[in-house]
Amino acid sequence: MESFALILPAAGRSIRFGGVRGKLLELLAGEPVLRHSARAFLRRPDVAEMVIAAPSDDVSTLVDALGPEGRDPRVRFCRGGDNRAQSVRNALSEVSPHLRWVAVHDAARPLVSQDMIDRTFAAARQHGAVVPALPVSVTIKQAVGPLPARVQRTVPRDSLWAMQTPQAMRRDELLAAFNSCPLSLEQVTDDVQLLELRGRETWLIQGDERNVKITTLIDLKIAEIILAEQRK
Repeated sequence: MESFALILPAAGRSIRFGGVRGKLLELLAGEPVLRHSARAFLRRPDVAEMVIAAPSDDVSTLVDALGPEGRDPRVRFCRGGDNRAQSVRNALSEVSPHLRWVAVHDAARPLVSQDMIDRTFAAARQHGAVVPALPVSVTIKQAVGPLPARVQRTVPRDSLWAMQTPQAMRRDELLAAFNSCPLSLEQVTDDVQLLELRGRETWLIQGDERNVKITTLIDLKIAEIILAEQRK
């Protein structure tokens, strides 16, 4: 079975988080969030390498946060970009060219399960490019901000899906999509969006509500509750 390279974009400044440390360095069950995220993939024999896009001035801090996982020979770092997509592009350029498949995972999703990774990797091998997703359950209004703003319309939610990670695809397809992207990379918020802009098919698979992304301190508290329940 073909192996994957795993990209972890970890160069963000956690502006929305609000804690003293960046969200990837915050402790979850006594260990940094980043270590949880990396460990989920490093325990797998089908992950051949991991490239972490890091702030150019703070690599040593991330190495320390990884602990034993940072000494895994499959792990290496590259310079992060000014935005997430640029960080992914920088990391992609460091992926070994003999690897056919690549997956990108939010470093701030520390509770990704092995089942979620199994299903994502299997679906990628079948369909070419996949992303786990959850149905949008809240009412969405379209308006031009900042608030207060007049509502333009209510967006039907029966065909809306919220994206998660890991997102998996062929390495050469993602590289070609970056090279032909018609948008500035700061406008790209999603990895498979690049393939969509190139006219390539992408597929959704069932996501996991426990696969939360740490964006605020409240998210960290939710992750702590979920992890505590899983360990009972």
